[in-house]
Parts: sequence; structure tokens; C-alpha cells
Amino acid sequence: MDLTSQPAPGVGPVDLDRFTLDRYRGIVKHKTAYYSFYLPIACALLMAGVTDAALLAQAEDILVAMGEYFQIQDDYLDAYAEPAVLGKVGTDIQDNKCSWLVVQALARASPAQIATLKANYGKHDDAAVATVKALYRELGLESLYEAYEEATYKELREKIAASCAATGGKVPEEVYLSLLHKIYKRHK
Repeated sequence: MDLTSQPAPGVGPVDLDRFTLDRYRGIVKHKTAYYSFYLPIACALLMAGVTDAALLAQAEDILVAMGEYFQIQDDYLDAYAEPAVLGKVGTDIQDNKCSWLVVQALARASPAQIATLKANYGKHDDAAVATVKALYRELGLESLYEAYEEATYKELREKIAASCAATGGKVPEEVYLSLLHKIYKRHK
């Protein structure tokens, strides 16, 4: 889904109309959330003898949400983190990726701002990338992300506490919290 969101560079025009929140969530769910968060924990639970479908469903609910948070965070860091800290130069804008930032920008932008995005997104040109990042700043996407991160962290903590209370600790809270604390407010 990620690779087929847009034509390959030079093959066809950029089509930002395909970048919707539903499409983004589908990409994230299957690109990151299941294989990086849910499946490793589900496999460990199964290997530990936890086979209760309700417990596995609770784990899926928590871990898929955590995987979505991780990918949104990754998209944010791609645009805003210093390459020296991140360990790489972010290229989502140049690579025409359906990222959380562009989806949020499209949802908030005026027609003129959308025209600016369409003229600059998906181009391997430093000036075009700078224009897109300036538009992100103009739209307040840094503040939007910070609010999203805090709300998501709170929501995940509540889901984890409720799940562990409902199951009598059959899945220790630390299983989830150790993952959450590794990614919360990460910089790389």
C-alpha cells in the first residue's frame, strides 16, 4: 500500500488526492503496527501459553494503536528531527510518501496552500522541500503532533491499565509499558 500510493518518480504526476487519513491508517496498520508491535507480542504470549482470544484481542487493540503512534512519530521525525540525531536525512517529502504530516496538511490547507503542496511535494529539490516544511510550520503541524502525542500516550496508558485490570494481570502491564516508554517522546 505504501509503495503503490503514488506512481514511481518520473512515471506519472503526483496525486495528493489519494492521500487520505483512511489510506494512511491502512498503510500504517499493515506496514508497521502489526509486524513491529502486535505480532512479536502475540507470538510471545502464545509461546507463554496465553491463548485466550479476548486477551489477544486486547493486546491487538493496544499494540496496533501503539504501532500507529510509532509510525506517526516516525513521520514527524522524518521532517523535523536533526539528521545528526535521527541518524539519517528524512526523505518522505521528496519520496512522495503518504505521511501523517501531508495528510494533516491537506486536511487543513486552503486551496492556495494545497496548490503549493501539489507544486512542491514529491520533488527531489531542496527549495521544494523547504517550501513544504514552511507550509507545515504555517499550518501548525508541530503543535498538532505534540497534542496528538500527549493524547495518544494518555489513551494508551488508560487502555493498558484497563486491560490489565480486566484480565487480572494475565498479561503484565510492563509488557505494554516497556514498549510505550521506549517510544514516548523519542528523538530518533
